[in-house]
Amino acid sequence: MEQQQINRPPDRVVWFEIPAADLDRAVRFYETLLDMKMKLGDHGPSRIAVFPYEEPATSGCVMDGPGMTPAPGGVVAYLNASPSLDAVVARVKAAGGELVHPRTELPSGMGAYAKIRDTEGNIVGLHALA
Repeated sequence: MEQQQINRPPDRVVWFEIPAADLDRAVRFYETLLDMKMKLGDHGPSRIAVFPYEEPATSGCVMDGPGMTPAPGGVVAYLNASPSLDAVVARVKAAGGELVHPRTELPSGMGAYAKIRDTEGNIVGLHALA
């Protein structure tokens, strides 16, 4: 059965921030989980680690500092787990996280998602078309 791609309007999300109590620990987690390197920097009184992206893609960061307190059940950001959601989910425990919602198939052409708890206590979504 051929998967049908859904036409979407331009992305509405322009940036996301995932709070961290320990930025170094959080960076190790996300770099291990997604098998990539993050770019470290400063943002006023906070430190940030930016997820890699290519223009015009949306990105975001993990951030520590004033007002950045991890909160389970807060806003859920979904990270791109392409090309394989299963491969990323398989790295969750080794990276120090916990699977809290297993792979769930979405309607035809929309892929699948899972939810994890990161090392900071945040619930984060993972999404991939495969």
